[in-house]
Amino acid sequence: MAQPEVAGAPAAPEGAAPKGRWGAFGPVGLVLGGCVSVQFGAAVAVTLMPRAGAVGVVTLRLVFAAIVLLVVCRPKLRGHSRADWGTVVAFGVAMGGMNMLFYQAAARIPLGPAVTLEVLGPLALSVLASRRLVNALWAGLALCGVFLLGGGGFGGLDLVGAAFAVSAGGMWAAYIVFSARTGRRFPQADGLALAMGVAAVLSLPIGIAESGSKLVVPTTLALGAAVAVMSSVLPYTLELLALRRMPASTFAVMMSLEPAIAALAGFLILDQALSALGALAIALVIAASIGAVRTQVGRGRAKLPEPETVKRPVPEVK
Repeated sequence: MAQPEVAGAPAAPEGAAPKGRWGAFGPVGLVLGGCVSVQFGAAVAVTLMPRAGAVGVVTLRLVFAAIVLLVVCRPKLRGHSRADWGTVVAFGVAMGGMNMLFYQAAARIPLGPAVTLEVLGPLALSVLASRRLVNALWAGLALCGVFLLGGGGFGGLDLVGAAFAVSAGGMWAAYIVFSARTGRRFPQADGLALAMGVAAVLSLPIGIAESGSKLVVPTTLALGAAVAVMSSVLPYTLELLALRRMPASTFAVMMSLEPAIAALAGFLILDQALSALGALAIALVIAASIGAVRTQVGRGRAKLPEPETVKRPVPEVK
């Protein structure tokens, strides 16, 4: 998987030791906590869909998350170039599109397969970025997993849901690219907060058109706020902290475990059973993601640059 970068969080250099009171397992715990929060938040979102619809749930998540991040970060609106705003808008569009497409997929297919298909986007980005022959092996392994996931022909998996999941993966790849660019242009998590605001503004009219007054039912609002905290605010905060204490390659390997965590969340909260064949398919995609990450890291280990810090005239949170 392409090595992710949370906007505004320079990753620790390769081989850097964890610092401070977090200890050796602190960053690992932060990443795992973020992954668990995201996927269990997605499971809660699925239970909310009968009340507000998939688009309505996405709207609530993005709006609440944007409010929290904008209040906490208080990003400056002045002093940015046109290129800065173009980057953050593209980041927001990718973020909103990724969420919209994924929740449409989660409304149609089980959570584990949905996340597994979504992971193909970052995996493809990693393979293309590496340009090494060995990555053909990882791509083939992932395709085998996808073939098994579809029961040897996708006869048992909703094709529309699968298409939404793969499309969400494409937006996830774009999200990674523009997250990195935003992190270089904006201090701390300011770019993330602004991008979340863009995503919320774009999704709001669509959510109102689909769900209308259902969005303001108190119970729905409360669940939507919970989804926003679990799927956006908390994991982004944990990832921001983790990336300051661990190499990006380690972070990317751990993020590859998300399909397994999603399958567990689907089983525990949504009663979505996973067959032995489905478990094997998810394992193959996870193995392909981890292999692609390690190949990319091995290629660049000797010439890995120092982490780039954000340059700004005056030091300015998530």
